[in-house]
Amino acid sequence: MTSDRERKRTIRRHTDLEVYQRSFAAAMKIFQATKSLPPSERYSHTSQGRRSSRSVCANLAEAWRKRRYSAAFVAKLSDAEGEAAETQVWLQFAVACEYFQRDVAAELYAEYDDILGMLVAMIRRPEQWSLRR
Repeated sequence: MTSDRERKRTIRRHTDLEVYQRSFAAAMKIFQATKSLPPSERYSHTSQGRRSSRSVCANLAEAWRKRRYSAAFVAKLSDAEGEAAETQVWLQFAVACEYFQRDVAAELYAEYDDILGMLVAMIRRPEQWSLRR
């Protein structure tokens, strides 16, 4: 098991966080998958699904830079959590509208379940990530 000190030594920036890496990869999969959506969905489903998935990463980056202040850190992580849940809703719509195959959406949905779990774990223990001790 990795100690707090070892973890902090290896995580220097938000891009080093596993939750960020997985969120970024999932957002890129959504980007690729939404390329095939019909033009009529360009400004709703495509735009919103891409926006919410990318916002998870953006909020994680902001949270990382605000970790000096526990409340600000948790607030940005909570924003990331909300965006991840919104992304799951867009995945459900993509299946219901027959834009994504169920297995493709299910894999992404499960990945966002894992991402949500990681975010909640960080929210529950912000002191593990704080610059202040």
